[in-house]
Amino acid sequence: MKRRLALMALACGMVPFVSTTSPAQQPASACDQPGDMAPAQLYGLWQLTLWPLGGQESSPASTGALLFERHPEYPGSVRGNLKRSSQGNDRAALVSGDVTHGEFNLDESADGVNMDAVWEGNATPSGCGQELRGIRRPAQGSKPDEPVMNFVLKKSPGWR
Repeated sequence: MKRRLALMALACGMVPFVSTTSPAQQPASACDQPGDMAPAQLYGLWQLTLWPLGGQESSPASTGALLFERHPEYPGSVRGNLKRSSQGNDRAALVSGDVTHGEFNLDESADGVNMDAVWEGNATPSGCGQELRGIRRPAQGSKPDEPVMNFVLKKSPGWR
Protein backbone atom coordinates (compact mmCIF):
# COMPACT_ATOMS: atom_id res chain seq x y z
CA MET A 1 0.00 0.00 0.00
CA LYS A 2 2.78 2.47 0.93
CA ARG A 3 4.62 1.66 -2.27
CA ARG A 4 1.50 2.28 -4.34
CA LEU A 5 0.93 5.70 -2.66
CA ALA A 6 4.57 6.64 -3.25
CA LEU A 7 4.29 5.70 -6.93
CA MET A 8 1.05 7.67 -7.26
CA ALA A 9 2.63 10.75 -5.62
CA LEU A 10 5.63 10.48 -7.92
CA ALA A 11 3.43 10.06 -11.00
CA CYS A 12 1.34 13.10 -10.04
CA GLY A 13 4.38 15.28 -9.42
CA MET A 14 3.64 15.61 -5.73
CA VAL A 15 7.14 14.69 -4.55
CA PRO A 16 9.25 17.81 -4.19
CA PHE A 17 12.63 17.99 -5.83
CA VAL A 18 15.42 17.52 -3.28
CA SER A 19 18.83 18.89 -4.08
CA THR A 20 21.85 16.82 -3.13
CA THR A 21 24.04 19.92 -3.12
CA SER A 22 24.23 21.76 0.18
CA PRO A 23 24.30 25.59 0.13
CA ALA A 24 27.99 25.54 1.08
CA GLN A 25 28.70 23.36 -1.99
CA GLN A 26 26.84 25.57 -4.45
CA PRO A 27 29.04 27.42 -6.91
CA ALA A 28 29.89 31.07 -6.26
CA SER A 29 27.67 32.05 -9.20
CA ALA A 30 24.67 31.03 -7.03
CA CYS A 31 25.24 34.22 -4.99
CA ASP A 32 23.43 37.42 -5.80
CA GLN A 33 25.80 40.01 -7.17
CA PRO A 34 26.22 43.13 -4.97
CA GLY A 35 24.39 45.29 -7.52
CA ASP A 36 21.36 43.00 -7.25
CA MET A 37 21.06 43.32 -3.45
CA ALA A 38 17.57 44.40 -2.37
CA PRO A 39 16.81 46.44 0.77
CA ALA A 40 14.90 43.47 2.24
CA GLN A 41 18.19 41.55 2.32
CA LEU A 42 19.33 43.94 5.07
CA TYR A 43 16.56 42.76 7.42
CA GLY A 44 17.92 40.86 10.38
CA LEU A 45 20.79 40.89 12.83
CA TRP A 46 24.27 41.99 11.74
CA GLN A 47 27.52 41.80 13.72
CA LEU A 48 29.57 45.02 13.63
CA THR A 49 33.29 45.69 13.83
CA LEU A 50 34.70 49.24 13.71
CA TRP A 51 38.40 50.13 13.51
CA PRO A 52 40.31 53.37 12.82
CA LEU A 53 41.54 54.29 9.37
CA GLY A 54 45.05 52.88 9.05
CA GLY A 55 44.26 50.35 11.79
CA GLN A 56 43.58 46.64 11.66
CA GLU A 57 40.19 44.91 11.55
CA SER A 58 41.66 42.35 13.95
CA SER A 59 42.16 45.16 16.54
CA PRO A 60 38.73 46.81 16.64
CA ALA A 61 37.99 50.08 18.40
CA SER A 62 34.36 49.01 18.82
CA THR A 63 32.14 45.98 18.26
CA GLY A 64 28.42 45.51 18.44
CA ALA A 65 25.32 44.61 16.51
CA LEU A 66 22.69 46.17 14.25
CA LEU A 67 19.16 44.86 13.95
CA PHE A 68 17.52 46.01 10.71
CA GLU A 69 13.79 45.88 9.99
CA ARG A 70 11.56 47.33 7.29
CA HIS A 71 11.27 51.11 7.59
CA PRO A 72 7.62 51.85 8.47
CA GLU A 73 7.53 55.19 6.62
CA TYR A 74 9.79 54.66 3.60
CA PRO A 75 9.27 51.58 1.43
CA GLY A 76 12.55 50.18 0.20
CA SER A 77 14.46 51.42 3.25
CA VAL A 78 15.43 49.96 6.59
CA ARG A 79 15.30 51.16 10.18
CA GLY A 80 16.96 49.59 13.14
CA ASN A 81 18.85 49.69 16.37
CA LEU A 82 22.59 49.84 16.89
CA LYS A 83 24.27 48.73 20.09
CA ARG A 84 28.04 48.83 20.32
CA SER A 85 30.92 49.13 22.72
CA SER A 86 32.92 52.30 22.94
CA GLN A 87 35.86 53.41 25.05
CA GLY A 88 34.53 53.41 28.60
CA ASN A 89 30.85 52.82 27.79
CA ASP A 90 28.29 51.27 25.50
CA ARG A 91 26.39 53.19 22.86
CA ALA A 92 22.91 52.80 21.45
CA ALA A 93 21.54 54.58 18.40
CA LEU A 94 18.71 54.52 15.90
CA VAL A 95 19.71 53.91 12.31
CA SER A 96 17.99 54.19 8.95
CA GLY A 97 19.15 53.74 5.41
CA ASP A 98 19.10 51.64 2.30
CA VAL A 99 21.09 49.70 -0.24
CA THR A 100 20.98 50.72 -3.89
CA HIS A 101 22.93 48.91 -6.60
CA GLY A 102 25.12 47.34 -3.90
CA GLU A 103 25.91 50.68 -2.24
CA PHE A 104 24.98 50.85 1.44
CA ASN A 105 24.06 54.19 3.08
CA LEU A 106 23.01 54.63 6.68
CA ASP A 107 22.28 57.54 9.02
CA GLU A 108 22.94 57.10 12.75
CA SER A 109 21.27 59.13 15.51
CA ALA A 110 21.63 58.66 19.27
CA ASP A 111 18.51 60.72 20.04
CA GLY A 112 16.40 59.97 16.95
CA VAL A 113 16.51 63.65 15.92
CA ASN A 114 20.09 64.80 15.30
CA MET A 115 22.35 62.88 12.95
CA ASP A 116 25.57 61.71 14.62
CA ALA A 117 27.21 59.69 11.85
CA VAL A 118 26.85 58.57 8.26
CA TRP A 119 27.83 55.18 6.96
CA GLU A 120 28.81 54.53 3.34
CA GLY A 121 29.85 51.17 2.03
CA ASN A 122 29.34 48.33 -0.39
CA ALA A 123 28.20 44.77 -0.37
CA THR A 124 31.27 42.63 -0.92
CA PRO A 125 31.28 40.51 -4.10
CA SER A 126 32.34 37.38 -2.19
CA GLY A 127 29.92 37.98 0.70
CA CYS A 128 26.75 36.77 -1.10
CA GLY A 129 24.77 39.66 0.41
CA GLN A 130 25.95 38.70 3.90
CA GLU A 131 28.79 41.23 4.30
CA LEU A 132 28.99 45.01 3.98
CA ARG A 133 32.21 47.06 4.24
CA GLY A 134 32.83 50.78 4.26
CA ILE A 135 33.47 53.97 6.22
CA ARG A 136 31.61 55.46 9.21
CA ARG A 137 32.22 59.18 9.57
CA PRO A 138 30.86 61.82 11.93
CA ALA A 139 27.94 63.75 10.50
CA GLN A 140 28.49 67.39 9.67
CA GLY A 141 28.03 69.44 12.85
CA SER A 142 28.40 66.45 15.20
CA LYS A 143 31.23 65.79 17.64
CA PRO A 144 34.46 66.95 15.98
CA ASP A 145 36.64 64.56 18.00
CA GLU A 146 34.79 61.48 16.70
CA PRO A 147 37.18 59.59 14.39
CA VAL A 148 36.43 58.31 10.90
CA MET A 149 36.39 54.51 11.07
CA ASN A 150 36.24 51.50 8.79
CA PHE A 151 33.38 49.09 9.37
CA VAL A 152 32.37 45.58 8.47
CA LEU A 153 28.87 44.23 9.00
CA LYS A 154 28.38 40.47 8.79
CA LYS A 155 24.92 38.99 8.82
CA SER A 156 24.36 36.67 11.75
CA PRO A 157 23.75 33.00 10.93
CA GLY A 158 20.09 32.12 10.65
CA TRP A 159 19.06 35.53 9.21
CA ARG A 160 18.89 34.93 5.46
